[in-house]
Amino acid sequence: MSICVMADIAGFTLTSEDEAFLLQPEISGLILFSRNYESPQQLKSLCDNIKALRSDLIIAVDQEGGKVQRFREGFLRLPSMSVLGKSFQQNEILALKQAYELGWLMAIELIHHGIDISFAPVLDLDYGRSSVIGDRAFARSPSAVYKLTDQLIKGMKSAGMCATAKHFPGHGFVEADSHLELPTDKRSRTEIFAEDLQPFKQLIAENKLSAVMPAHVVYPEIDADFTAGFSKIWLQDILRNELGFDGLIYSDDLSMEGAAASGSPSMRAEKAKNAGCNVLLICNKRAAAQEIVDTVREKQWPIVSLEKMKASPLAEQDLYSSSEWQQALKIVQPLLSN
Repeated sequence: MSICVMADIAGFTLTSEDEAFLLQPEISGLILFSRNYESPQQLKSLCDNIKALRSDLIIAVDQEGGKVQRFREGFLRLPSMSVLGKSFQQNEILALKQAYELGWLMAIELIHHGIDISFAPVLDLDYGRSSVIGDRAFARSPSAVYKLTDQLIKGMKSAGMCATAKHFPGHGFVEADSHLELPTDKRSRTEIFAEDLQPFKQLIAENKLSAVMPAHVVYPEIDADFTAGFSKIWLQDILRNELGFDGLIYSDDLSMEGAAASGSPSMRAEKAKNAGCNVLLICNKRAAAQEIVDTVREKQWPIVSLEKMKASPLAEQDLYSSSEWQQALKIVQPLLSN
């Protein structure tokens, strides 16, 4: 199985150390954070410099909306996706159109500045329990989540961006934050499959998802030994074989505490790879990232290209004055004041 590394940088510009690090062929992607963003102009320059260094690198970000929006000042302030869920309860037809336009607006603005993918949408269900998911979830109902994310994905794809669904098979039921500790979801397979897995199952069946990111959550009734991201049962038996998913599988950040229980960075990389992950995502710790890159090289694992995740290029245009931008903005405007 082919694999690659997605890592990060510390600042607003590429340092000589960053350049040397990113030139390693085991790295196929780069994820940006708020610390990498100062202004739209700076972001565009940074992305141009990254692509000049390596045109094949995929540049990613978490730009979901609400509390998870890395680029804020100078960008459209996207609402939390729960706002769409509330709109759906009031007027389903309007909310589905708003979801489409929000997907397009989010994606087209990122592509305009040089970003290839936003890790979206969140398919987790809102059980009112998880502080880390919370209003990032569209709704409690699997049907509502499916319908809204289906339209959001259509909007993203119309802009030229692939969709990455998270956090498989569902992070919404657990209270613990997997950035800080290791959550456990003790529900039965039947419960999880009847609820949380449904949006994933439907979107995969319709070939809507280019990539999936699993949760750093243990589901002991299915696999008591590993989180979903390190579990062959979840990633190979269920996601690949049972659901028929043939896209990329990203590990969630291997520096998170939910992953730390699995050992050193090299051990985490090997467990994620053996479970079925194609992309090893490692953030905030350059030494750990380098250890994972070294592991991939030493093990001589085949390198996967992320080329199919590259955004469709835009024609040069003044995006914000275009009729398409203005029309889409008008449709979602009621959501932006929430």
